[in-house]
Amino acid sequence: MKHILPAITALAISVLTSCGPAKDIIYVQDLPPNTTITLQSDGELRAAPGDRVSVIVHSRDQELANMFNLNQTYSSNYSGSGNMRESQYFTVDRAGNIDMPILGKIQVDGLTRLEIADMVKYKLLSGSLLRDPVVTVEFPRMAYYIIGESGVGRHEFPDDRLNLLEALSISGDLNIHGRRTNIRVIRTEGDTQTVYQVDLTKTDDLYASPAYYVRQNDMIYIEPNQVKQNQSTANGSSYMTPTFWISMLTFASTIAVLFVK
Repeated sequence: MKHILPAITALAISVLTSCGPAKDIIYVQDLPPNTTITLQSDGELRAAPGDRVSVIVHSRDQELANMFNLNQTYSSNYSGSGNMRESQYFTVDRAGNIDMPILGKIQVDGLTRLEIADMVKYKLLSGSLLRDPVVTVEFPRMAYYIIGESGVGRHEFPDDRLNLLEALSISGDLNIHGRRTNIRVIRTEGDTQTVYQVDLTKTDDLYASPAYYVRQNDMIYIEPNQVKQNQSTANGSSYMTPTFWISMLTFASTIAVLFVK
């Protein structure tokens, strides 16, 4: 009987400290050291219907350039620095256009910031509207969303290109109960939604995934692993929690002591 207590203690400690095998926790674990990976070439954010696009035209003659801006309360020098006193947002319509003063409708669906700026500049020059235009384009407030076992909430893009690992790091990474082998990225494009599944523990699965680069309005769902799921029953009681096992350990220790005596 004297061997019962150590055995029970070892079992309890094993249960309390097991959060899942390392093979389910370590990222890209099959990636050898000093390995070079060729990344996907197209990862930049691109305008889509419903997006806000900021387009500001600068020139040596800023008074003339202001005719192409949404409002004329923008002070700037020719280098492009200045203060935007009011928003300069255009909303991309369902057809993929923005409607600029004088220039009219411009198709921007699927274009990057640089491509939109080049198009606006071309229209200004080809129409002899400005001799020296400098066009600044921004995608303000573009964001992705995270739910589940991570830093949940809305997160804005810090740059034009953001991959899945970077997006998760911004949210504070997955907690220990997040299932790394089945990340789901829900992507809305027009009237359709596509769900991508990504295994963060496998190199090829991560880097080859269409969801490797995060897009605006992506919903990233981190489901709980089996350990977390086992902690709660259907009626909400917890029989696999540390509290439960500590209570069982205390009870078993008391019984064992009584038998030893």
